[in-house]
Amino acid sequence: MAAPAMQQPSFLLANLKIDSTTKPFLQCCQELVKVIDDYPAKELHLIFPWLVESVFGSLDGVIVGWNLRFLQACSNQYNIVMDFLNPSGPMMKLVYKLQAEEYKYEIPVSFLPGPVKVSIQEGVLPDCPLLNNKLHFPLSGLQTLSLALNPFEYYMFMFASSLITPKNYSLGQHVSSLDSAYFVLVDTYLKYFLPTEGSVPPSPFTYKRGSVSPPAPRAPSVPFAGYGIHSTSLLKRHISHQPSVTADPAAQEIWRSEALLQVFVEMWLHHYSLEMYQKLQSPQLALLQYRLSMSSMLCQPLTPPGSGTLDTYQEPFTPTEEHVLVVRLLVKHLHAFSCSLKPEQVSSSAHSHTSPLEELKRVVVHRFVQQKLYVFLQHCFGHWPLDASFRVVLETWLSYIQPWRYTGEKTNPQTDQNKGVPEKWSLFVQENLLMYTKLFQGFLNRVVRTDLVNVKNALMVFRVAKVFAQPNLSEMIQKGEQLFLEPEHVLHQRQHQCFLSPGHGGSFLSARQPVVTDRVFRVKSHVYGLEGQDCQYKQMFGTELRGTVLKLIQIINQARQTAKKISDQSAEVAANNSFMSWFGMGSPDLNYTFNGGEVDDTGVCVKKTHEFLERSLDYLCQIFRLNVGQLSQLMATLGSGQDDGNSKQLPDCVQGKNGLILTDLGRMQVINGLRRFEIEYQGDPELQPIRSYENAILVRLFFKISSLVNERFGGHMDALCSRPDFLGQLGRHYLASPEAAADGMRRSPETRLTAERNRRPRLSLRMLASYRTLLMLLLLYLFVALFSFGPMSSTLLILTGGFLYGLLSCPVWR
Repeated sequence: MAAPAMQQPSFLLANLKIDSTTKPFLQCCQELVKVIDDYPAKELHLIFPWLVESVFGSLDGVIVGWNLRFLQACSNQYNIVMDFLNPSGPMMKLVYKLQAEEYKYEIPVSFLPGPVKVSIQEGVLPDCPLLNNKLHFPLSGLQTLSLALNPFEYYMFMFASSLITPKNYSLGQHVSSLDSAYFVLVDTYLKYFLPTEGSVPPSPFTYKRGSVSPPAPRAPSVPFAGYGIHSTSLLKRHISHQPSVTADPAAQEIWRSEALLQVFVEMWLHHYSLEMYQKLQSPQLALLQYRLSMSSMLCQPLTPPGSGTLDTYQEPFTPTEEHVLVVRLLVKHLHAFSCSLKPEQVSSSAHSHTSPLEELKRVVVHRFVQQKLYVFLQHCFGHWPLDASFRVVLETWLSYIQPWRYTGEKTNPQTDQNKGVPEKWSLFVQENLLMYTKLFQGFLNRVVRTDLVNVKNALMVFRVAKVFAQPNLSEMIQKGEQLFLEPEHVLHQRQHQCFLSPGHGGSFLSARQPVVTDRVFRVKSHVYGLEGQDCQYKQMFGTELRGTVLKLIQIINQARQTAKKISDQSAEVAANNSFMSWFGMGSPDLNYTFNGGEVDDTGVCVKKTHEFLERSLDYLCQIFRLNVGQLSQLMATLGSGQDDGNSKQLPDCVQGKNGLILTDLGRMQVINGLRRFEIEYQGDPELQPIRSYENAILVRLFFKISSLVNERFGGHMDALCSRPDFLGQLGRHYLASPEAAADGMRRSPETRLTAERNRRPRLSLRMLASYRTLLMLLLLYLFVALFSFGPMSSTLLILTGGFLYGLLSCPVWR
């Protein structure tokens, strides 16, 4: 194995490093193209790791690279980068040139995903075909292990790692979109190496050996590498087996396709929690597969499981929205790639002479993606924030469970919705049962805790309900659950009958039983392989989940009522929203507002929310076969406990040692805006926040004036208000704070000293800072000016009128 670190210093590498920092980007790329064309592989071998790191960044994130994730089409460098990294471009030509010489490049195990890294450090080779025969054992021990990858694998590894490696980007570079250079390159590589039409283009570069050869050709008897067999010890698994010289040359056609797919899957999907990691690594899984294989009478028994158990792993990884978008792109393309399989190849037997590419199309989703994507999505369902950004995870899940959308047939969406799911997809649904049932349950657990008045959350409920309401889909899921729940003793009895000929007591009708039995084993193997042999399967159409669905229907109906109230309130505000409301002539009560929706959930958004929730109710009734009578009774029960005054009540709470604690019902009521805590200012009225209908300068000015007056004449005010006669009553009316005197200690948790200070008589001029008061004074001055009154006389007249109004409204006259 040749390692760059073992070579003599390269003057070519030194010159390229200097040019990369001194010359323009276009000139550097042009010189790199010339170097790749002119120099031999021996020289190019030394610059390859540096060049790849300069493009994609370093694995530790210190070197940023060319910022492919943030390079937009509008940039001047975009076309240059895309031409250089194109599958038929100079960079890939360099890869093929080095591949022909069989160079190797090392990747430290510490930069692999958490599950793979910990598994190797524990001495167990994980179930990862990418690692077969590539581990390099140093003398220092397992902690410094590295992978020896060929140039193509190394290039794709660095490309895939750049998506998930945290990097120190400069400010203003944190916005990416679907038209970024990285996203377009992923799509380009997938279409090139996993084509839906034709075959993988051959290497454009030929060398003295004739063509670029794969690192380890697969013999005809060796199936595609899968992800379902339990890992054994490194001493057993890491025995380098050399491929036979008589290996099928046709298998070399797709080695790049397999390598690209293995790298993408391992780097993007191999992230999950400790609980799932232990479940997948349990030796019981291999025992279960061994039992299933023996009971189904396969020709070759599986190897007994190893003894290693791993329980030291903790994966802190949290995918980003960009990461999930790329995963969705991968899922959609793999479905399109698999659906492009020719009909005659689908029905042909496994032993027929099919091309390796067609064979890959047949098994690509089940063997390469299913398990890793399931645990990846389950990790996202359990750890993603409860906000609208979950939409990217949701669409990735919906893309996977609807492979019939990527068959390439152009159909009308409305017609396709009514047509339903074709029967040929029933096997896919059964072999991916947990993708439909377990993740649907996870989605329900999220939905009942989110604000469905928000149009974005309502849209997610509508999307899921619409997908699962497709005709035939719920029946297919139900059939899969029946196959999984079929008792094993019935299976053994069927197996015994399957192998009896009609002359020995069998029946000609029993020819279809092996197909049913095979499907039962497929479903059981799928569920046990992902959830463990001791899993407690919860039926999607069972009683327990039905109760959760009814609870969701209640929440949806409550959210609809809240959306209607918000819509009505918004209409009233819009009707009263005139020029005069700017002066405070509208409703000044800012305490009573609905908080169930976000700021943008008004007007048209609220109408869309109501529409989404309405249609979601219809779809849920179709999925779970709820008749109109049940739904009406449920709505009546819900509506009987709610009235117009219900929203004024406190949410459902229990008394704790530190105060009230919301119950689950109370949280749901608060989230959906059905009930709320009254939020009112209960401190010093003079110190409350400045309102939008008040002038901030005047508020501060009048506060200083009134504070000076209260400080100097506070004693006289106390004496005046303490008198029991008419003057005392008049003083208390003008000088005492009505709010503090009325409520005071009864409602507010404020201290006794603060409460006593707030109840002391004092002068308050804050009302004069209100735009409404200023407008009324202006109108009064204009009205009095019509009668030829001057400013002083007008002021005196207004003060007199105000005093008389206060005198008449004084409590002494009541």
